[in-house]
Amino acid sequence: MSEPTLVDRIICAAALAWKDDGEVLATGIGIVPRLAASLCMASINRDLMMTDSEAWIVQEPVPIGPRSGPHGDYQIQRESHMGFARIFDNVWGGKRHAMVGPTQIDRFGQANISMIGSDYARPKSMMLGVRGFPGNSINHANSFFVPNHSPKVFVAGEVDMVASAGYNAARLARGWTLDEIDIRLLVTNLCVMDFGGPGHQVRLKSLHPGVTADQVQQATGFELQIDADLPETPAPTADQLALLARLDPHNLRATALGA
Repeated sequence: MSEPTLVDRIICAAALAWKDDGEVLATGIGIVPRLAASLCMASINRDLMMTDSEAWIVQEPVPIGPRSGPHGDYQIQRESHMGFARIFDNVWGGKRHAMVGPTQIDRFGQANISMIGSDYARPKSMMLGVRGFPGNSINHANSFFVPNHSPKVFVAGEVDMVASAGYNAARLARGWTLDEIDIRLLVTNLCVMDFGGPGHQVRLKSLHPGVTADQVQQATGFELQIDADLPETPAPTADQLALLARLDPHNLRATALGA
């Protein structure tokens, strides 16, 4: 068994986002969120539901990467049909928890995947558009993964384009309250955070090895709640490492944090 890496530790920390959810649909966008949801389904919350990324609920998480090498004969264990109509029923009914990777996040938890720049007509950089972020953020739980924690991601002020709702009463649609916003975890290459501070302030929950609270604050464009005694993000167990090896047979997670 190889020694745990930082990305292994991050995946195991991110997996806890779904631990108390019961039977909801877990969606992890990207390698780390997908593996985190898979790890949770396989070992923490066995009631969690995942799809085969097409149209079926699966009995067990599907390993990521190509079907080649020693795992080339893997057969997806499909359980029941999960077409688009059922996906949207889960979304509107709040029976989903997604972990996504925004380009910008502000102190309210408002996220941006749409554009960079203050001029909508002539943005500095055009990205994906808001996609499903507005509906997802107001209808079900969400968590965030950020591979490079910096003030460019955790911005001062508001995000350039509010693609998903956060704990900002001034931005909520008529009739909505902050109680209907549910942002669980923010997991980065430096730490684990949540919105458990006063008034939904972002709170530092744990530090990855070798990282200080001052480093996290300097890499964040807004003030964090930082408690006196912060724990270190737990290392993966041997069982978790074995599961990750099965869920990611090609070790694609080794590239998830970049250079």
